[in-house]
Amino acid sequence: MCTSAQKLDDGTLASVHQEFAHAARALHRIRTVRRQQGVNLRGLARRTGESLYDLEREELAGTDLPLSRLYWWQRELDVPVSELLVEPEAGLSPSILTRARLVRMMKTVGSLKEEVKGEVGQRLTERLREQLLELMPELEEVAGWNSIGQRRTLDELGRVQERTIFLRDWIGD
Repeated sequence: MCTSAQKLDDGTLASVHQEFAHAARALHRIRTVRRQQGVNLRGLARRTGESLYDLEREELAGTDLPLSRLYWWQRELDVPVSELLVEPEAGLSPSILTRARLVRMMKTVGSLKEEVKGEVGQRLTERLREQLLELMPELEEVAGWNSIGQRRTLDELGRVQERTIFLRDWIGD
């Protein structure tokens, strides 16, 4: 008894594989790199003794390969392994992205707390701060956004006064 995969010729099988590859999340670029390198899949299968079907399946962009197979492809295609990998589209992981957003919110709350003068505004910003701390207690030490430069009290002269540099010291006597 023939399976449906055995009934398909190589061209049809490849098109079915491409449909599945587009539906899955891309993990690597093996097929693209192989084609760029001008490596024939049948020739590769003959030369290495690997099954053509296995190689076709592995080069699908959505196939999750063990590192050993990824390095096998890297050796056979003679490219850096980084060329075979796909950069994640999402960027930061969801948990890190959420943490970054909470930190930004806490910085905004800190700035509001410094700027808002009325009692009602102060209560609202304090309540918002408490709610953020419930979500993420480590936000306790997050300060508000910096305004222009570093704030100094009126008593502080700053580092310029401590380190006066005279022009004659730079150019000599």
